[in-house]
Amino acid sequence: MRFDRLVAVLLLLQRREQVTAAEVSRELDVSERTARRDLEALAMAGVPVYSVRGRGGGWRLVGGARTDLSGLTASEARALFLAVGPASGATPAMKAALRQLVHALPKPFQVEAEAAASSLVVDPQRWGASRIEPRPPRFLDELQGAVIRGVQVSLGYVDGKGVETRRTVHPLGIVAKGPVWYLVSNTETGRRVFRIDRVSSADPTENPVQRPGDFDLAESWNEIAEEVDRKRTPLEVSAVCTPEGIDVLRMALGDRLDVGGPTTDGRVAVVIRGPNEYILAGELSGLVEWVEVTAPPGVRDRMASIGNALVERYGRPRTGGGLHSS
Repeated sequence: MRFDRLVAVLLLLQRREQVTAAEVSRELDVSERTARRDLEALAMAGVPVYSVRGRGGGWRLVGGARTDLSGLTASEARALFLAVGPASGATPAMKAALRQLVHALPKPFQVEAEAAASSLVVDPQRWGASRIEPRPPRFLDELQGAVIRGVQVSLGYVDGKGVETRRTVHPLGIVAKGPVWYLVSNTETGRRVFRIDRVSSADPTENPVQRPGDFDLAESWNEIAEEVDRKRTPLEVSAVCTPEGIDVLRMALGDRLDVGGPTTDGRVAVVIRGPNEYILAGELSGLVEWVEVTAPPGVRDRMASIGNALVERYGRPRTGGGLHSS
């Protein structure tokens, strides 16, 4: 926290010609004594900061010294340090640019910046899952460049059935979801999302993108993700769950679970989404200790069939004793 605070003080000095300990105290929600110690610590660390005594005095940077990080908050600076570390999914070019920004910090801060960059490792693989090394798709740089320049792209694309088409698209943004990259674009038929690993060619043009004035990439992606989830899990099951089972359902079902209010018998109403009756019945049959499905009848019937099959197979003593060698 001290390092974050010192960076915040430095950035505050860069934004203003002069600050007082009282102003730093108010900005960072610390005592004046702590603010004064932080300002003195900057000077002792070699940052070109000095105090102006007397009426109207305060603390200033020598020559108004600035760095390329002057627009960042302390938490943003910390995030920048983490972004250049091994946990980052940034491309080598992006990491190189970020390192240049990190190196714009005063020398005494660079040791801690480098420590922050190597302080986190992210392993995206779930336990038991096969190891997949994600690689940036082939045309990611070209498409990102087109988004930044705001130009249309002649796009070759292979759909899920293996059919290749070519069309002109208006790139609006790029989204990474897990190991998969997507291009959000406007087309003649409306807004479309393309998996970048299925792009077979990407030729930027000089024609400007027609970009909606109110377009927000994050909001647009949330809408797209919700629509995809609805299509992937169109069936809704109503059920009741014991209070102690809610955490089990959350772990098993993730965002396919919506938790409602308590019922008259002390259980909790829930709604569970899934692709079809067969899959949902199979999933929920393993959760009958906590969950009772109330609708639709088709899921209840399938769960009953699964229960009968389990009793038939495992409810009787085994006979025959297994395999024998001759």
